[in-house]
Amino acid sequence: MPAGMYPKRMKERRSEAATPNISHELQLWDAGYRCVAGVDEAGRGAWAGPVYAGAVVLSDDPDSLEYLLGCVDDSKKLTPSGREYAFRVILAHARYAGIGAASNEEIDRLGIAPATRLAWRRALDGLRNVDYLLLDAFRLPESDLPQLPLVCGDAQSLSIAAASILAKVARDRQMRSTATALPHYGFEHNKGYGTPHHRHALRLHGPCALHRRSFAPMRQPEPCEE
Repeated sequence: MPAGMYPKRMKERRSEAATPNISHELQLWDAGYRCVAGVDEAGRGAWAGPVYAGAVVLSDDPDSLEYLLGCVDDSKKLTPSGREYAFRVILAHARYAGIGAASNEEIDRLGIAPATRLAWRRALDGLRNVDYLLLDAFRLPESDLPQLPLVCGDAQSLSIAAASILAKVARDRQMRSTATALPHYGFEHNKGYGTPHHRHALRLHGPCALHRRSFAPMRQPEPCEE
């Protein structure tokens, strides 16, 4: 659809510097690309659990885009309830959406950067006919598709921001589900990140099956003073 046919509010949103918008997507659609996928991950810096990725192809339907523009933002700026709501809206109004993950064992075996790219590829496996990638900060060298890495892409591109929400919500749900079986580490609260409580739990109990053994806090555990 030509850029001039989008609603006025949508075109205004394109110029808001700090808000995800569809300016990159519109340029690519105008250039002839028809299935532009935004890709982002969650959990890259955590000490425990998998890294998750989301991939989203926006619909070119103006009404669907309006729904997404109304609730999608950089996932770090949204409350947990806001992310859950946006998650449902994305699944209802995106053209295609995919979620992938790489386990903590794969992170230890491959390294965090290759494992993150593996999660990206698994998220993209659920999408059809993708002809361009919009990525948050890094390229995907394993793909031959044309691609554009954007620094702070989840603050710029609506499709990348939507992908970040899918990844964040799916990963948070998974980490909460482990909390009952692994109660010492507070995964329902810290989601595997290195909070003071998590650090203290490592001192007391050592790493569990979900910890990334290749990460420094597990390679060099601090002694317990109790």
